[in-house]
Amino acid sequence: MSRPIVAVVGRPNVGKSTLFNRLAGERISIVQDTPGVTRDRIYADVEWLDRKFTLIDTGGMEIGSEEVIQKQIVQQAQIAIETADVILFVTDVKTGVTEDDVKVANLLRRTKKPVVLAVNKVDSVKRDTLAIYEFYELGIGDPLPVSAGQALGLGDMLDQIIANFPEKDIYEEEDDAIKVAIIGKPNVGKSSLINKILGEDRLIVSNIAGTTRDAVDTPIEIDGQKYIFIDTAGMRRKSKIKEEIERFSIIRAVAAVERCDVAILLIDANEGVTDQDTKIAGIAHERGKAAIIAVNKWDSVEKDEKTMNKYLKDISMELKYMEYAPKVFISAMTGQRINRMLELIQTVYQNHALRISTGVLNEVLIEATAMQQPPADKGRQLRLYYMTQVSVKPPTFVIFVNERGLFHFSYRRYIENQLREAFGFVGTPIHFIVREKGEKD
Repeated sequence: MSRPIVAVVGRPNVGKSTLFNRLAGERISIVQDTPGVTRDRIYADVEWLDRKFTLIDTGGMEIGSEEVIQKQIVQQAQIAIETADVILFVTDVKTGVTEDDVKVANLLRRTKKPVVLAVNKVDSVKRDTLAIYEFYELGIGDPLPVSAGQALGLGDMLDQIIANFPEKDIYEEEDDAIKVAIIGKPNVGKSSLINKILGEDRLIVSNIAGTTRDAVDTPIEIDGQKYIFIDTAGMRRKSKIKEEIERFSIIRAVAAVERCDVAILLIDANEGVTDQDTKIAGIAHERGKAAIIAVNKWDSVEKDEKTMNKYLKDISMELKYMEYAPKVFISAMTGQRINRMLELIQTVYQNHALRISTGVLNEVLIEATAMQQPPADKGRQLRLYYMTQVSVKPPTFVIFVNERGLFHFSYRRYIENQLREAFGFVGTPIHFIVREKGEKD
């Protein structure tokens, strides 16, 4: 089931980023083995009262501004608004209602989406009561006094946000349909790829707009297997404002990846792996989705016997955290290797849901530790007692050890490689939960 999406919007300097960082907590600054993804992050996972959701930050909106960068910011915010289930509209009690607040409120009212109005920088509700009431004139609902800086009023605000979430099963699709998100930077051929698949097979059932999502869901059945392709294309305008263009792609990718079973990262063969590709790929990796890396426009590349190996080497270097993802070189224009890509979708989907019995797992664990002794530190040696699988999508394993701090990243990677060698797990990340012996769930 996908997580609801909440977009944080408002004019400049009202404290959106402070509020975003406060709600995101330490997650926003975690640096994992996902290069490029955690820099300048505009999305984060948040949990409140057992409801998990994705928070998307946006730039300060000045509607009507003729500045190029402001036009881009407004467009980027509008995509976030269209993508969101709930909109968090942030204002500033210190300045009161401004003309820009009114313009943003008018835009939000037209969306017909739930809006939570947060009046930020309220240090004292008693002192600021009259100033808070002023925000009723926006006609957007009851203003909620908060202070992002002092963490005041955030509980009431979060209560209001999750009260507007859709029912938990609203995004559930047909159980037997594989949901595939085509992700990648603009103009890489995402729509062309889906159109080619549909054009070749002529088995399209219907075109339906994705529920509360700025993407198009296309159901199709091929050789008895049902798919739902999620197209994240849309923003194709060229711009010199690189950072804002990246935001368009990332906002769409977050929404699509939340709903998919399999993510296909489409890379332009003429450009190779770019920094933006690594950011978009990291979204699928962090969320534990099955993944395929497809190099598109392969027909337009001049090739010799070394060309493909060079591309594979470059991909491995730039996307080393996704070594598990199979690579396929395709052409959405000619249909080259499209059938191979469809086969890979089924393979990685099955591996994503693969479950291994505890007995077999521990046989692999015993053999792995015998082949390579666990590391030691200051006379203390790591001991791995037991391993069991606790969930799928992605495959997640609990390993019981004597001391968690001794289970270093390099040995964890070794154990992962042994699991992959034994069971495959092509196309899916593997997650580990490390517990000390006797530790409760």
